[in-house]
Amino acid sequence: MRRTEALKIITRVLKQPVPDVPPADLITGHSVAVFDPRATERPKPWAIQVDVLALKIAGQLPLEADSEQSPVAQAEDAKRSRDLPGELDILIGAGAALTSAPWYPARPGDLVHVHFEPVGSMAAFGETYLLTAGAHGFLSMKLLCHSLPEDTEFLDGMVGCFTVEDDPDPLSDLWFEAGPHRLTVIRDGRPVHTGGTR
Repeated sequence: MRRTEALKIITRVLKQPVPDVPPADLITGHSVAVFDPRATERPKPWAIQVDVLALKIAGQLPLEADSEQSPVAQAEDAKRSRDLPGELDILIGAGAALTSAPWYPARPGDLVHVHFEPVGSMAAFGETYLLTAGAHGFLSMKLLCHSLPEDTEFLDGMVGCFTVEDDPDPLSDLWFEAGPHRLTVIRDGRPVHTGGTR
């Protein structure tokens, strides 16, 4: 989860009344929590600005790569919320982030590793792809190896799904669907993009 989203969630929760507790009028921008004067049992008030408290809590949250969403997943969330401008901003921003990366465009010989988080009973695994020159002037991306056991159910449908032949932008699907935070791009033996690094 991105820190800004965590901050919004925490602020919303802090403002929301808690059942069986005298409600507090916690207003962002006010430095004192004003409690309902009609409450028979009044908790000891504490004074803090709500957005400051939310910022302090959000600052303590772990930021793990597996909690981030791919651009496609973010856009789907915006679509479910009927936020068309947000959906477009996410997709356009992700495309711009790819095409403006200092190592873009991909080159023959680049290695791309994608890390997948565990899902259900399946353990985390990774795939490594090699970019090669395509037959018609573009690039192909072929699966070199993966770390799933060979007896994994539905193995054929799970690995190698980002293989492309003679594609003008072979990294596009990986970037949007898996997410840049799950990708490592290696060029000439050196990492040029390490998505899991902060």
